[in-house]
Amino acid sequence: MAAAERGWCLLELLRFFYSLFFPGLIVCGVLCVCLLIVLWGIRLLLQRKKKSGSASKTGKNQTVIAFFHPYCNAGGGGERVLWCALRALQKKYPEAVYVVYTGDADVSGQQILEGAFRRFNIRLTCPVKFVLLRKRYLVEDSLYPHFTLLGQSLGSIFLGWEALMQCVPDVYIDSMGYAFTLPLFRYLGGCRVGSYVHYPTISTDMLSVVKNQNVGFNNAAFITRNPFLSKVKLVYYYLFAFIYGLAGSCSDVVMVNSSWTLNHILSLWKVGNCTDIVYPPCDVQTFLDIPLHKEKTTSGHLLVSIGQFRPEKNHPLQIRAFAKLLNKREAESLPPLKLVLIGGCRNQDDELRVNQLRRLSEDLGVQEDVEFKINIPFDELKNYLSEATVGLHTMWNEHFGIGIVECMAAGTIVLAHNSGGPKLDIVVPHQGERTGFLAESEEDYAETMAHILSMSAEKRLQIRNNARASVSRFSDQEFEVTFLTSVEKLFQ
Repeated sequence: MAAAERGWCLLELLRFFYSLFFPGLIVCGVLCVCLLIVLWGIRLLLQRKKKSGSASKTGKNQTVIAFFHPYCNAGGGGERVLWCALRALQKKYPEAVYVVYTGDADVSGQQILEGAFRRFNIRLTCPVKFVLLRKRYLVEDSLYPHFTLLGQSLGSIFLGWEALMQCVPDVYIDSMGYAFTLPLFRYLGGCRVGSYVHYPTISTDMLSVVKNQNVGFNNAAFITRNPFLSKVKLVYYYLFAFIYGLAGSCSDVVMVNSSWTLNHILSLWKVGNCTDIVYPPCDVQTFLDIPLHKEKTTSGHLLVSIGQFRPEKNHPLQIRAFAKLLNKREAESLPPLKLVLIGGCRNQDDELRVNQLRRLSEDLGVQEDVEFKINIPFDELKNYLSEATVGLHTMWNEHFGIGIVECMAAGTIVLAHNSGGPKLDIVVPHQGERTGFLAESEEDYAETMAHILSMSAEKRLQIRNNARASVSRFSDQEFEVTFLTSVEKLFQ
């Protein structure tokens, strides 16, 4: 009897849900139609705004080319790509209007341009309009202690909306990796959309780290110790990767900076027909002009590191490996050593990381042998590279590594991480000869540094010459040619 009542109740419940199915379907359909009407109205409004904004004083419509780069005043490799791309476009399309969406509220546009010249030796030939984004805090990782990828991506949509409401361009290029802005500008702004991808927001390597329950800067230890949390995070990553792929596929033109990035973008965005490798521009000629001085081993060796003070750069590994090297020096009677970490700080979080690195140096007892050089001028950077024996790089799966190329061009022997762009594209044999070294663990780095320093000056000179001969494919001139070829579709 009880079983019959339960069956009857279940049947009534199914009938109830069935009775709601068609009304619910109608309501969903009406809401979708209303949403489409609203979006279409917004698109028409933005199109009228675009037409009124692109008219020049002579009455002719000018093409408006906009770059989305909220941190354009930072001093990293991504910013060098931005300024070189602008310079290349201004040479080919001098009549166009150029816009940069930036969140750098503490400096003027002129100061930003002067900073680009001071840091990268790049001066633009045409004016640039800087559109200030006041909601840049929405893409700060510190705002999202949990679900950081999702939070920053949703924040980028609101930041992109702020940018779109201030200026509707004809051509939109995301040069900083905010893929979720692409559908916004393409479908609401009616723009031709391109993207230059330095590093995928999520990668199959990140999925592997979570799947294998390995600790990393983006995978906390308390998650790796809990199988259930690891599975939840893995599902979250897979769903995010799917949505990220949909957003990226909205791009008309996709440029990636290395073979490593290409493989990941092809697997996530699935846009192989419009994707090209465009190696980032490195001012190799300026560094190649530095003469290779004869080493003065009696005065010691200088080891340098070039890279923004971001967590993924893994500067602590450099300091720990250097501390081990100093212990080896005492045992093997190596000459005096000095480590100089050169990089840019974007915000207070980066400055906090520098302070933490200083404390780490003190804890390891190497503070007298470690120096930090923050946001230094270009000429000072050249001076350090001209005197350095070893150039350090420790980021796992670095997408490319402009700092590595600069070290090689300056004649510094590179010791980079055995992964990503350095492994696949940069520290590779040139005409069968060695151009640098790769390592992974603290011990690997310490042993390899000791090996490099124990080599004869003649052997080191041979490696330095090989490295210099291999970097021409990363020049500014090569970047301009490949970049302009890739974006040509956006101007047809």
